[in-house]
Amino acid sequence: MHIPVIGLEIHVELKTKSKMFCQCEAYYFGKKPNTNTCPVCLGMPGALPVPNRKALEWTAKIGKALGCSISKLTKFDRKHYFYPDLPKAYQISQYDEPVAVNGHVDITAKDGKTVKKFGIRRVHLEEDTGKLMHVGEDTLVDFNRSSVPLVEIVTEPDFDNSEDVKLFLEELHTIIRYLDVSDADMEKGTMRLEPNISLRVITNEELRITKDISSLPLPNYKVEVKNINSFNFAKKAIDFELKRQQEILEKGETPKQETRGYNESKGETYAQRSKEDAHDYRYFPEPDIPPIEFSDDLLSSIEKDLPELPAEKVERFISDFDIKYADAFQLTRNKVQSEFFEKIIIQAIKAANSKGFNEGVGQRAANWIVNKGIDPNISNDEFAKIIIDNMKPKETDMSLLSEVVTSVLAAQEKSVADYKAGKTAAIMFLVGQVMKEMKGQADAATVRSALEEALKS
Repeated sequence: MHIPVIGLEIHVELKTKSKMFCQCEAYYFGKKPNTNTCPVCLGMPGALPVPNRKALEWTAKIGKALGCSISKLTKFDRKHYFYPDLPKAYQISQYDEPVAVNGHVDITAKDGKTVKKFGIRRVHLEEDTGKLMHVGEDTLVDFNRSSVPLVEIVTEPDFDNSEDVKLFLEELHTIIRYLDVSDADMEKGTMRLEPNISLRVITNEELRITKDISSLPLPNYKVEVKNINSFNFAKKAIDFELKRQQEILEKGETPKQETRGYNESKGETYAQRSKEDAHDYRYFPEPDIPPIEFSDDLLSSIEKDLPELPAEKVERFISDFDIKYADAFQLTRNKVQSEFFEKIIIQAIKAANSKGFNEGVGQRAANWIVNKGIDPNISNDEFAKIIIDNMKPKETDMSLLSEVVTSVLAAQEKSVADYKAGKTAAIMFLVGQVMKEMKGQADAATVRSALEEALKS
């Protein structure tokens, strides 16, 4: 038996004004290649890095939002590897003392009930690399991106299917946007997804005696798929990779430990290079940057600055407005929009209550916003009027209704028979058919009453 073991590394570029270790502008999009650079981000001999305070604070903010413990003392390390986009031949990163550790994100299923918890191992800060561009047979390097602040979020290997991965990544993306520390624009590469994938082989005997599969040893290999820029592509890459690895294991072989890319047009992963272990990077403390200590006052101010996060907002919308989980979830995917929606819903509920409509107002308003959309320039009063008009019972042409009911009952003999046989739910189908024929110009309760009366005769 093969059980998927999936962990994630997510890279998020911070939208600070300056780069991580120099004063160059962090926003590099659309600039002429290699013009947004200086001796520090080009790794020139003698250039000294100076850490960006705001980037450190925002990394701690991300850690807090993900339920992590913030390390009061943190440091930077040199991570050595040789690649054309790394001018120094090492990257300033963090190894054994990251900014944040041991957090978690809870993901609620679409039913609004089932909750799964996924662990966050660490949140650390590093510098981004340059960008490689392949032109014909040549490989060119643009160092404008080099040294942009880059947060890496590393999960525990808690995932066993691609659907949970997709839900987690979507929730993480929403959280990052709520914190307003990154644009998290995957098309521009300011949020990049890298799943680590392997398959745990479990014997029937192990399956019989174990109570917790996750307590069994991890596989002796893992495959990392690099730089995915879409939630859907992440899901597809994982599904492809699981199938590929299973075929290898079924031959009695072990998949290579390597990094792979994802070909979007073919829907396949492809080999890039062998996967390094930590010792291959020859980490050692960055000698030009002393250890950094977060004061209690700074950590307290970071925590106070946290906004209401999307999961909290969902729960409050359900409680305050008496709306369904699915609608509350949809209304909270964008922070600015959720604040706008909340303001106009509150006004609509107040106005409707003043007219004597006291039940179902919040849900009616949520339905309108989620299903029909809304002009962002609409005033509170205009929206309240829409909801009040929508709450009023529709005037029904009783003569026309009688004709339509007779016609529908004649055409829907099976539903009529089901209803008379005790399947009372069949009447809702009949109500829908009548409402369709009436083109919505009828009160649903009146339609049901007319149908029940007709079915008795």
